[in-house]
Amino acid sequence: MDFSPAFRKYLAQVVGEGNLSAVLDALSGEPSVSVRINPAKAGSPSEIFGNLVSGPVEWNRHAAFLSERPAFTLDPLIHAGAYYVQDSSAMFPGKAFRDVLDKVLESGIISPKVLDLCAAPGGKTTDISASLRESCKGGYLLISNEIMKQRAAVLADNAAVWGDPSVVVTSVDPKAFGTLPGFFDIIVADVPCSGEGMFRKDDEAVSQWSEENVALCQARQRRIVADVWPSLAEGGFLVYSTCTFNNLENDDNVKWICSEFGAEIVGIDGCGLLRTECGVSLVPGFVRGEGQYCAVLRKTSPSAGTAACSGRQQDRWQKLPEAHASIIRPLLDEEMAMIVKDGRIVAVPEYVRCLLSMLEPLRPLARGLAVGMFKGKDFIPDADLALSLSLRRGAFNEFEVNRETALSFLHRDPVRLPDAERGILLLVYRGLPIGFVKNLGNRCNSLHPLHRRIRMDI
Repeated sequence: MDFSPAFRKYLAQVVGEGNLSAVLDALSGEPSVSVRINPAKAGSPSEIFGNLVSGPVEWNRHAAFLSERPAFTLDPLIHAGAYYVQDSSAMFPGKAFRDVLDKVLESGIISPKVLDLCAAPGGKTTDISASLRESCKGGYLLISNEIMKQRAAVLADNAAVWGDPSVVVTSVDPKAFGTLPGFFDIIVADVPCSGEGMFRKDDEAVSQWSEENVALCQARQRRIVADVWPSLAEGGFLVYSTCTFNNLENDDNVKWICSEFGAEIVGIDGCGLLRTECGVSLVPGFVRGEGQYCAVLRKTSPSAGTAACSGRQQDRWQKLPEAHASIIRPLLDEEMAMIVKDGRIVAVPEYVRCLLSMLEPLRPLARGLAVGMFKGKDFIPDADLALSLSLRRGAFNEFEVNRETALSFLHRDPVRLPDAERGILLLVYRGLPIGFVKNLGNRCNSLHPLHRRIRMDI
C-alpha cells in the first residue's frame, strides 16, 4: 500500500519509529477472519467451524480466529443467529464494556440501562446483548442507535436475528438523547472515524485518508459525545472507541472530554496491548485484527436532572386483549407484557415495558419481540419469534431440515415437506430454528421475510 507521509507521521507518534515498518507491513497484509458465538444459541466456535478454528480471541471467550474465510452467507447457522462475523479488534470494546458492567453491578445497580450509540451494523450490540444476558438477573435495557436510516434497518435485522427482546433499536441524532438526562449507566460510543482500521479491507480507505479528514472526524466525534453526555448518569461509564490510530481522534479527544465535561479515565486490563496515555490501541503488527482504539471514562460531573416518565405512550400501543394474550403466552418461555398496534403484537420484557413511555420520543424502530398477528381466528407468527431467545421450544411443531432445504427456505425458493405435519411449522437446522412455514402438504407458504432472503446464488 502507498501510505502518505502525513499518515506515517501520525502513526509513528502512536507506535514509535522503531515499530513503524512492522506496522506498515502488517497493514499491507491479508485481513484476519474471526467470529463470535451467540452463547445463548451455540456452544463454542469449534462446534460450528471444526478444524477451521485457528485460535482464540484473547478478550472474548466466545470468539475465535478462523484459518480461512468460508462462505458465511451460505451457512444457515448465521441466519439462525448462532454467531456473528466480527473483526477481533472490534470485539475489544465489548471486553471494556464487560469490565465496567461488573463495576456497575457491584455498585448495586441490578438492572442497568445501556446505550450503544453508533451501533450499525450490530457487532457491538450483539456482543453487549450477550454480556448483559449472561450477567444481569434483574433485567436490563439496551438501546441500539444508528442515525442513518438504511443502516439502522440492517441493525434492527441483525438484532432480531440475534434474538434478544431487551434490545430497542432507534435511529436518531445523538442530541435526541438529551430528553433522557442521567438515564444511562453505560454508553458505548464507537464513533465514526478516519477509518485506518479499514485499510486492509478497503483500498479506497487508504486513498481517502487525509489530515483534513482526521480534523473533520475529530470535530464530529466531539459533537457526538457532547450531545449524548447529559444522558449519562453521574458515576456512569463511557466506553469510547474508534477504528483509527492517531492521537487526535483518540487520546486528544478523551482528554478533551475529561476537561470539558468532568470525567476520569478508567484503566483497561489486558496483556500485549499498546498502551497510550488514555487508553489502548490495537494496531496490526501488535495484534491479529484490523485495529481499534478504546478508552473508558467515568463521569464525575453531576447530571442535570433525571429522566422522567411521561405517563403515556405517544405511539398509541395498546394492551393486547386477554383472549389473544392467553394464546400467545404459551409460546414464550418468560413472562412478558404484550402490546399491540395495527394488529401487530409485540412482547416486551417487564423491565423494558416500564421504560417504554420514556423512550417513545425516540420513535423506536424496534422494541421487544415481534410475535405475530391474528388473521381472523388464525395466529400467524412473526419471523422474529422463530429466532428469539424467548421462544418456548415445543410450542410449535418442529421439522429438522438439511442444509439444502434450509438454504432453499432462506433463498425464498419453493419448499415441499410432504412428510411433515400440516399447518405452521418451525424449521430447524442443526437444532436451531431458522423460520416458519405454513405446510399445505403439496407446498409450503414461506414466512421468511423477503428483505432477509439470501440474494446470492445458492
